[in-house]
Amino acid sequence: MNDLLMRNAFQAHQMGNYAEAARYCQQVLRADPQNFQALYLLGFVHSKFGHFEDAERLIGEAIRINPRAPDAIYNRGCMLQILNRHQEAIDCFEKALAIKPDFLDADVNRGISLLALKRFTGALQCFDRALKANADDAECWNNRANALLELQRPDEALKSLEKALTINPNLPDALSNRGVALHSLRRHTEALKWFDKALAVKPDSAPALNNRGSALMVLHRYPEALADFDRALALIPENVDALVNRGRALLALKRGEEAVQSFDRAVRLKPGLVEAYYNRASAFLLLKRFEEAARDCAQLLRLDPNYNYALGFLNHFQLQCCDWHSLADEREAIAEGVRAGARVIPPFANIALSSSPEEQLQSARICVNDLWPSSGERLWRGERYEHDRIRVAYLSGDFHNTPVSSLMAGVFERHDRKRFQTVAISFTRDEGSEMRLRLTRTFDDFIEVQAKSDFEVAELLRSMEIDIAVDLMGYTEPCRPGILALRPCPMQVNYLGFPGTTGADQIDYIVADRTIIPDNDRRHYSEQVVYLPDAFLPNDSRRRIGVPPSRKEAGLPENAFVFCSFNNSYKFSPETFDIWMRLLRQVRNSVLWLPQNNEAAMRNLGREAEARGIAATRLIFAPFAPNAEDHLARLGLADLFLDTLPYNAHTTACDALWAGLPVLTCLGNTFAGRVAGSVLYAAGLPELVMQSPEDYEALALRLARDPEALATLRAKLAANRGQCPLFDTERSTRALEAAFAEMWRRQREGESPAHFAVDPATLPAS
Repeated sequence: MNDLLMRNAFQAHQMGNYAEAARYCQQVLRADPQNFQALYLLGFVHSKFGHFEDAERLIGEAIRINPRAPDAIYNRGCMLQILNRHQEAIDCFEKALAIKPDFLDADVNRGISLLALKRFTGALQCFDRALKANADDAECWNNRANALLELQRPDEALKSLEKALTINPNLPDALSNRGVALHSLRRHTEALKWFDKALAVKPDSAPALNNRGSALMVLHRYPEALADFDRALALIPENVDALVNRGRALLALKRGEEAVQSFDRAVRLKPGLVEAYYNRASAFLLLKRFEEAARDCAQLLRLDPNYNYALGFLNHFQLQCCDWHSLADEREAIAEGVRAGARVIPPFANIALSSSPEEQLQSARICVNDLWPSSGERLWRGERYEHDRIRVAYLSGDFHNTPVSSLMAGVFERHDRKRFQTVAISFTRDEGSEMRLRLTRTFDDFIEVQAKSDFEVAELLRSMEIDIAVDLMGYTEPCRPGILALRPCPMQVNYLGFPGTTGADQIDYIVADRTIIPDNDRRHYSEQVVYLPDAFLPNDSRRRIGVPPSRKEAGLPENAFVFCSFNNSYKFSPETFDIWMRLLRQVRNSVLWLPQNNEAAMRNLGREAEARGIAATRLIFAPFAPNAEDHLARLGLADLFLDTLPYNAHTTACDALWAGLPVLTCLGNTFAGRVAGSVLYAAGLPELVMQSPEDYEALALRLARDPEALATLRAKLAANRGQCPLFDTERSTRALEAAFAEMWRRQREGESPAHFAVDPATLPAS
């Protein structure tokens, strides 16, 4: 009777009548609970209904009755695989193979589970064995490519995918994986075509949508990428990878709050996902919520103590908050990591932390070799251009209301159009500011490239036959070092935006002056140094100063001595703050005027003042002034600007001097720590450049106690303002042009880039 029932069950199963097959099996099991065939087939039927846990249990019971049935053991492994119990699945596949060594499906599925457990080498071995026995299995070639992609061997993966697609040209996973391999090889535009093909075959493929979105991200096509991630999430709402990628797209679109929400969902679904914490910290940075950014970095480091650059970001966020409780330990750990060649801190963060030019060079080299290595394929291949004018392209994301534009606008306007053709390559969209409008009228060409890939921008520079590309960003956001890594231009220059070396072989020159880079420090720069005769910082002599408010209107006491420092809070160090608090203690009726950088910084600085015996009320925080003219007007209310170390005031020092406020600085050891000294020398105020913190403190105290000496300095500054090199935009422009002309001459005559100085005798007198 049972034999007849089982024959009926098998027949029903073969005809796809699974419910009837299940009923026959259950009848057999009521009479014979230990019937192997009934248990096995019933389990198989449950899998057809998607009841995988029941299927695995029933097939497991069958195997206990007959532990030498390789097909049953294999199918239990498949159920375990579906249930994401991969190690148990592997155990089943290995048992099946021990009984039946030529069981190819068992070996292939063992490889799939090894892939899921990130045991990629073992997975590759499984697929290789299977393909040796059957080279016509397209799925297996695709799985082999998956393993090779995980092993960072995309070239070999492409060859496997070619085999898979030769056998089955419409295999969607292979089409998508070909895109992934090309994406890994930085062939992003080609990758998109294959993702499109995969989606044409299988429009509801969440992995293909997610992968296409990733390629679009690299190509800076952020709205399209976001649409793909949203479609992937509509298909699989708990797709953590798509959630993180969606957050990254929102971050690129400057939609910080929405990005945080996307990363929040990812963290809730997978609390140990380090990428979610890293990217959420970046979103908090965009929103200037530095304490939350620091908390995410701290959690990230608990999950992965060696996560790339995380310790450096943590330190930078803490500096933004003036949270110095672990600064000494972090400073030493980061320095040790940099010396060891570890990816521990991004270059910009290290500039605010380190006083060592050697470490800053090493930090930059580590980062550029990791993220933007020089391309072996140079777009410019030594051609000599025949132009009537030298073609100069300025690359920046700061062509709007930013410090870089406030410094450079006058230079852009004064370029000699008979000798130079100037091009702006803008990484950011027009946000409608007055400065943006002014700049778009200044250049021969103003080109927005935010929607173009690095390769597309580099090709554009090459097609325009640009002679000199000037990177005004370095490693400041939104930088794009990958463009010049492709070597699209004969001469490539690091200038102004990043106060240090790029560490990049593809950058030929750095523009500086002899205060910022003394001759014996040139070894700490990967670029050849071009020395301008005055300050390397230009200034726009057209800047207007608004109507000064009263001290009361600015929130300042009428009769107090007002020290100020309008630097970003990450430039404040405990060592400098110690000096400031000693000055407040020794100068009666004095206050320290600082910017309202963020709530955490104000709170922590107040606490640090109290810890040094100074009432927190003697720190006065100025709100952000959206209008530059109003900010310049209020600066004149202060008595003395106190500079910072290891990172000086740069544009802020120029602002103060333009407003008539003396700036006191101390020369540091690095580029960033010597800029204010350079500025003061060019302003004709060398007496305000100190060589040691002790001298800096002593002079600040003397000036605060000697109104006549301070008044003499202010009068000298006022007299110098109209005639010193610092504010002579015409002279600054001609000096920069002379530097460009010498670079161009050397390249035209076949000379390699080399250090040189612009001769001041060739420039108009201030």
